[in-house]
Order: sequence, then C-alpha cells, then structure tokens
Amino acid sequence: MGQPEDRLDDEDYPAYTMGRAAEIVGCSPEFLRRLGDAKLIDPFRSDGGHRRYSRYQIRLAARAREMCDQGTDIVAACRIIILEDQLEEALRENRAHHHD
Repeated sequence: MGQPEDRLDDEDYPAYTMGRAAEIVGCSPEFLRRLGDAKLIDPFRSDGGHRRYSRYQIRLAARAREMCDQGTDIVAACRIIILEDQLEEALRENRAHHHD
C-alpha cells in the first residue's frame, strides 16, 4: 500500500473495525454480518480474523440500512444495490467508450 497519507483518501482502505462501522451506519454488527452473507460487502480480514470495513463498504451498508428501515427485505435491498452499482459501472464504461 501507499504512504499513510494516501490511505486517508482511499475509499477502499479497510480502516474501520466492525464496531466503528456499525456505529457510523447506525446498525448492529449482526446487520453488517448479514450484508456479508447477502454478498453486498466482503470485509477485509485482519491477521487476527477481525472484519475491517472501507468507507465505500460503509456507504453501501448505509444504503442497505436505509432501504431496510423503509421496509425492504435485507436480501432484496442488497440485490437492488448490487444491480444499481452494476448499472452505474456499465453506464460509466459506455460513456468512456463513446468518448474515445
């Protein structure tokens, strides 16, 4: 990895413990585990086996929590978020392709 300063801006750097991530998202650690089971997020594992989350993963978890708070089933919420992200990526690639 880069210098410590680079990590501050790295959306994918696993800087947050499960407890801190749950606090930021406003959920329980169990909710984060269930998001992993539903394949929305795959947290980094420390050498000791502890889950570590990136800012990007925390944003996904917050989106899922919001949807669940509005009554969406957790598995459905995860699937919707995954599909939204896939669509966003496809649109980004399409724009880049058309600008070449």
